[in-house]
Amino acid sequence: MLKTAKLLLSAIALLAFACGGPAKMENLNEPRIVVRKAARTLELLDGDRVVKTYKIGLGFAPEGDKERSGDGRTPEGEFYVFVKNDKSKYFRSLGVSYPSDEDALRGLAAGLITPDEHDSILTAISGKKMPPQKTELGGEIYVHGGGSSKDWTWGCIALEDEEMGELFDAVPATTRITILP
Repeated sequence: MLKTAKLLLSAIALLAFACGGPAKMENLNEPRIVVRKAARTLELLDGDRVVKTYKIGLGFAPEGDKERSGDGRTPEGEFYVFVKNDKSKYFRSLGVSYPSDEDALRGLAAGLITPDEHDSILTAISGKKMPPQKTELGGEIYVHGGGSSKDWTWGCIALEDEEMGELFDAVPATTRITILP
């Protein structure tokens, strides 16, 4: 009886995989990512349907929104994937379009960035390109591998390597990323 049950479960798993079930996520119609910092989760969605939830690690000072370079905070807001890097130092990575236009306005008002840097950020955002990464606002924020057991990054979002590979394969560049407190 136990052997029959195991064979049946194996057959169901094989059928689900062959039919594009849960193990196959690269055919998403409307992929998007929602990060919930307080819960330490990253949700992969297809439209409004949660496809998978991953445990994450954040920046070493995860409370609050990113304000400037080196603060160890993970930014909050609306972003998009500006690049997919399959040769990342941390396995694979998805570039997060930080700083956003809102961050640029805040940075300009606070005197952290110049008017030219502000304009460069807005131009990049309007074209879904990489915003300037080396300003006083900070940059180089990625979703990457390397482990999710603690908050250890400089502001990035870290997953286990196997899960990062799965996410990397599932989403295209320009995928929307919402990062919530």
